Amino acid sequence: MKFRRKSTEPDATEASEGDLAAAESEAAPVTGPFDVDDLPAGDGERVDLGSLLLLPDGQRELRIQVDESTGAVESVLLAGPDGALDIRAFAAPRNGDLWSDVRPQIAGEMAQRGGTATEREGRWGTELLCQLPTRRPDGTAAMQPSRVIGINGPRWMLRATLLGRPALEAETSGAWEDAIATIAVRRGDGAMPVGDVLPIRLPDSARKVEPGAL
Repeated sequence: MKFRRKSTEPDATEASEGDLAAAESEAAPVTGPFDVDDLPAGDGERVDLGSLLLLPDGQRELRIQVDESTGAVESVLLAGPDGALDIRAFAAPRNGDLWSDVRPQIAGEMAQRGGTATEREGRWGTELLCQLPTRRPDGTAAMQPSRVIGINGPRWMLRATLLGRPALEAETSGAWEDAIATIAVRRGDGAMPVGDVLPIRLPDSARKVEPGAL
């Protein structure tokens, strides 16, 4: 509790601190990813995919990969001329750090498949730079780069995987990181096992892409 001196003049220290706080509040940009309940006012119309709400992006195309045999959504992608962004949200404990638990699991899976995973510090903390052996259409061997970013939210974790040039050139991928920062996650109130993928709902306007088409 704060007490003020009885005076008609405002305390100079309090006034200056208040002005500074207000100035910092105005200067600091509101960035995400967001929980759906914390979206800033005037955020704009979003593409509602159930657990993911995305702002329209004129530079990237929204693609939904669907298993045609089951109808289940396998991934949500933002595709651009220089790469792509795979987005998935998972149920997480209320006060936990799921990304710290998942990160070594991803690295282990990469190693089992003959690839590598190297940690680096990025915009949202520790992320993974991965290289995975693959085959080109002509049969020659190649390495597929990816950059995996994990962000803990309230009872959810967002995993954003950059593919292509944004994975190879992490220091110049600011526009892709800005796209990640606009994402909103809707966790829902229902109980879910930790680590389960949050369900995706397909909008009528979404373009469905069969697995392997990208």
